[in-house]
Amino acid sequence: MEKCENTMQTQLINLVRDIYSTNEFIPLHAPTFAGNEQAYLAETISSTFVSSVGKFVDDFEQRIQEFTHTSRAIATVNGTATLHTALHLVGVKAGDLVITQALTFVATCNALHHMGAKPIFVDIEPNAFGLCPNATSLWLSENAILDTDGQCRHRKSSSIIKAIMPMHTFGHPVQLDELLTICQDWNLVLIEDAAESLGSYYKDQHTGTLGNFGTLSFNGNKVITTGGGGMLLCRSQEDGVRAKHITTTAKSPHAYEFYHDEPGFNYRMPNLNAALGCAQMEQLEVILANKRVTAERYAEFFGNSDYQFVVEPEYARSNYWLNTIVCPDLKTRNTLLESTNAQGVMTRPVWQLMHRLPMFADALRGDLTHSEYAEARLVNLPSSVVRS
Repeated sequence: MEKCENTMQTQLINLVRDIYSTNEFIPLHAPTFAGNEQAYLAETISSTFVSSVGKFVDDFEQRIQEFTHTSRAIATVNGTATLHTALHLVGVKAGDLVITQALTFVATCNALHHMGAKPIFVDIEPNAFGLCPNATSLWLSENAILDTDGQCRHRKSSSIIKAIMPMHTFGHPVQLDELLTICQDWNLVLIEDAAESLGSYYKDQHTGTLGNFGTLSFNGNKVITTGGGGMLLCRSQEDGVRAKHITTTAKSPHAYEFYHDEPGFNYRMPNLNAALGCAQMEQLEVILANKRVTAERYAEFFGNSDYQFVVEPEYARSNYWLNTIVCPDLKTRNTLLESTNAQGVMTRPVWQLMHRLPMFADALRGDLTHSEYAEARLVNLPSSVVRS
């Protein structure tokens, strides 16, 4: 058995090196700059508009808006700021509760912490590894009530449950129709953490556009990058206008006076970052096609093995941001991580479950059987764009 595992690991390392045509170190997901990045950055510097005022900010918002078919897209400094803004706009307040998944990147829960709100951790479904509608519905039926005003409350503490915030894990869309039905039944708001899913579609609709708000991230390791940055996708034009207002310090327009009509955030994306994003958007379709070819090679390699390659759900088209496998058990996972990284092929486990972190250890949670299973077995494989 051990010999078979060693053979599989060697073959995987050889496959990855063949995909990327190098014997050098292979990162998990490196950015690719093959277009107008340098030209647009130089133009921005020449213009002197390098901060949050400049043509590329508006241009980048428009490009994302058109690509996702959302009503309005608002650029921000990073994904966490975007989540924070969305939670603020739906009225989440200190002491409120928000249902999310324990299998997520910490930014999802950090944004709740910054609001003074608390997460409720519900299990994932075992195929796309996103928030499970059945587990969510079960938790609510056992632990929540609708009060006389129609507000959803935690039965024991009477705390308001305000929203459901699933994440499209590794770019694989969650079951949004079912979650939207739960939101309607329990008077909850849906915020999609779509940080990892630019270019992913749920039943032909781009992720982040079915909930009241969706949030994208353009960190250096995402499908496209602005260095650091995020984008808030707004289902309504009205919400988009308000989002732009509060992310720009809530300053009222005036030729020279400084008047701010409410507490706001200084969350606008700088023009330098947006310039990078505009150049990246020009290559997005090519990037997505490139990543799909890599995913197909991995899927073929693992087809007859003890490892399960994670494919897009039947109801969706995924961007395959990070190619992922399910290992047979924890020991196999650890051996794979050790051997690949020792050979200069970067692989990573999934994040530790949020309730294992000290700041969220006391959070309410349901049964997390599938989350714990995934935590012990998932491994992300190199997923950068293959350079020609």
